[in-house]
Amino acid sequence: MKHENKLGMFIHWGPYALIEEHEQAMAKCSIPKEVYEEMAMGFDPDEYDPDKWVALAKGAGMKYICFTAKHHDGFCMWDTKYTSYSIMATHGRDVLKELSDACHRQGMLLSIYYSNPDWHHPKAYNPNSTHQWCATKEESDLVEYREYIKGQITELLTNYGKIYTLFWDIPPKLYDPTLNELARRLQPEMLINDRGWSEGDFSTPERDFNEVGFKRFERMTEACNSVGAESWGYRRDEDFHTKRYLTQSIDKIMAMGGSYLINVGPDKHGIITEEYASRIRAIGEWYKKVRHSLEGCEEDPYGLKVRGARCITTYKNGKSYLHFYEGLLSSGINIEGYPKEPAEVKLLNTGTTLRTLIGLVPSLYNLDGTSRTALRICGICADELECEAPVIEISW
Repeated sequence: MKHENKLGMFIHWGPYALIEEHEQAMAKCSIPKEVYEEMAMGFDPDEYDPDKWVALAKGAGMKYICFTAKHHDGFCMWDTKYTSYSIMATHGRDVLKELSDACHRQGMLLSIYYSNPDWHHPKAYNPNSTHQWCATKEESDLVEYREYIKGQITELLTNYGKIYTLFWDIPPKLYDPTLNELARRLQPEMLINDRGWSEGDFSTPERDFNEVGFKRFERMTEACNSVGAESWGYRRDEDFHTKRYLTQSIDKIMAMGGSYLINVGPDKHGIITEEYASRIRAIGEWYKKVRHSLEGCEEDPYGLKVRGARCITTYKNGKSYLHFYEGLLSSGINIEGYPKEPAEVKLLNTGTTLRTLIGLVPSLYNLDGTSRTALRICGICADELECEAPVIEISW
């Protein structure tokens, strides 16, 4: 099994939703641990409906959901026997089990996020790692803590059906292959990211990602970002990324062969509020029109040289796809290295057939001053596409 060319929903949800500031509110809002943990024991999401979450993701063309089983605060969002600091003590329901059941009912893959830092566990302080701000330093025992992790990972990978990927977070900078070995024994087909205790199957760039040349990824890659510009967990008065930024980011990563997790933060009631949900639907409106140009594609075999805007090309079933991950600069583009005159050219965003011609282009000139021949694609409604990533389909 490979982890490539899938769009997924990331969900950061925990008692930090009560504070409505940030998933790391204990640290970033300087809340004393005892105050935060007393507050967390009041986390009782009374309107949680995982079927609505899954339906939102599925409606946007997403294939999997990655759920934060435990974030840095150490609060566990499943029925665990290893600590009472969990959703069972505050809500009395295993929200992860309910989400797992909803995913399986609706044909959605489920992935699990697990934080290596743990600000609640008394033995978890790791001086080699980051995000240790609220950890208890005096009693640190990472051997004992890793046994705790193994117990919890066993629960997560045993009691919730088939798991698609395991998302460790915050590299511990300690090598212990027994954790991934355990995970693979429990879920042999599951893929594991590269933020854990030993080598993983795929890399996980976060937020903005830049790579010179934007060539196809050499290894499995899953980028992640949030619709919120400042936070992953629910934040009141959040600043949100634009549809243009999000669709262009998704288009770039997936055209390079990667998968993409886009995050929402449900509120304290368990609701993905309209300000988050509307952005997922907007992404879905674009994605469903261009998904076949991203899912299951290969690198374009023709080496097309697209002039006029930055572009990544993909190929599938005799068709080339031009992904303008930074938008278009004009109503036309020029292509050198084309194999033949195309049978048809479409703008996938609108379904419009575009006009093409082959001829000399003044901006493409040789050293002797003569112009070069190019395949021209004309009449693109570039101004109407300022809010999303344009994709052009060429049928040869």
